[in-house]
Amino acid sequence: MKIIYFIICSLFLVSCSSSKKQVENIASEPDFILAFGSCNRVDLPNLLWDDILKANPDVWVWGGDNIYADTDDMVALRAMYNEQKEQPGYKQLLKSTDIIGTWDDHDYGLNDGGVEFSAKDASQQEFLNFINVPDDSQLRNRQGVYNSKIYEIDGHSINIILLDTRYFRTRLTVDTETDKRLKPNKYGEGTILGDVQWNWLENELKTTTAEFNIIVSSVQYLSKEHGFEAWGNFPHEVDRMAKVIADSKAEGVIVLSGDRHISEFSKTNLEGVDNPLIDFTSSGLTHAYRDFSGEPNQYRVGEVVFTESFGILEFHFNTRTVDFKIVGDNGVVLQRIEQVYE
Repeated sequence: MKIIYFIICSLFLVSCSSSKKQVENIASEPDFILAFGSCNRVDLPNLLWDDILKANPDVWVWGGDNIYADTDDMVALRAMYNEQKEQPGYKQLLKSTDIIGTWDDHDYGLNDGGVEFSAKDASQQEFLNFINVPDDSQLRNRQGVYNSKIYEIDGHSINIILLDTRYFRTRLTVDTETDKRLKPNKYGEGTILGDVQWNWLENELKTTTAEFNIIVSSVQYLSKEHGFEAWGNFPHEVDRMAKVIADSKAEGVIVLSGDRHISEFSKTNLEGVDNPLIDFTSSGLTHAYRDFSGEPNQYRVGEVVFTESFGILEFHFNTRTVDFKIVGDNGVVLQRIEQVYE
């Protein structure tokens, strides 16, 4: 399969379905494979790199918390990134697979941090070094790590849109009334993306001609009742994103998220959008929320996976189908859903 890189009635089926069409789609060779994950500590063993390699992805997408640095010391941050680069399984992936991504708070440098982090510009350069962005790239002069990349495959295309939910994000509201950490800001108060990034995203979705548009957000877009970081802490930003997606008429919009140390599928129907919006959360490459005992998520499809895992999206262009998989150690598929995009 030749891949050219350029930088710059919907049917929803669950894995237990006996649909002949679903079986045929899953059995056929995918045209493009995207693998992604988040929450990766260099001081803990990552047992999944061999499984990620066996999946033979065309691209690996870092979803954030790619290391756990929590520091404004750039020497320490750089050393941790370099340690990750030297891990044997990841070194193999670097040789065989295109690697892109975004950051979250722990590799950004400040737990739950946002616009106030004083070392964010220096940290950005270290992140760009980690994902091997050339020194003369325009991304070196941009505030924030947001970016996009188009993959063209035999006349078909996938646009991966990497958001920065840290650099511009304004303050959160601490919940002092319940046992949750955070509660939503007042409607209209604050921002996740900031004006410049919002304008960029709107243009990105309005002008895309890709058949699939993958929005990578380090924090969950749909799930919002748990009291941790999420788009739901800025309810007006949730609504704005829904409107931007609907107004753009962009095809095959999918959200990928991380942060939570659990993996799950969330799904909703947006007004004015033909296909359901799926938010695929894959979190916990080296550590997971193993004491998970349940939490509400009105958009959840299936069950929560709270062991170490990574995510796979397999694209089938002839049927406009995406097979979503949560994969654990030894390549075990822990949960799967399938979506046909009309």
